Amino acid sequence: MPHHVYIIQSEAHPNEFYTGMCTDVASRLGDHNSGKSKHTSKFKPWKLVFHCWFDDPHKPVAFEKYLKSGSGRAFASKRLR
Repeated sequence: MPHHVYIIQSEAHPNEFYTGMCTDVASRLGDHNSGKSKHTSKFKPWKLVFHCWFDDPHKPVAFEKYLKSGSGRAFASKRLR
C-alpha cells in the first residue's frame, strides 16, 4: 500500500501549513477539515497544496521528517507550495 506525504494550507489563515503522512490523502484531509486533529483544528478549513506517494514505507517517514526540519521547510516553501 502506498504511503503519502502531504502538505496542506489553511484557507482561513494562509500562512499556516501542516505536513503529514498517511495512506489515504482524501480521507486524511477530511479528518483535518472535520477537526479530528488537535494540531490543525483551529486553522480549518484546509486545502491540499502538495502530496507525493512512495511504495517503500520507510521513505515517506524520512521525507516527512526532512520537510519538518528547517531546511526542509525552506525547500517546501520554495519548491513545493
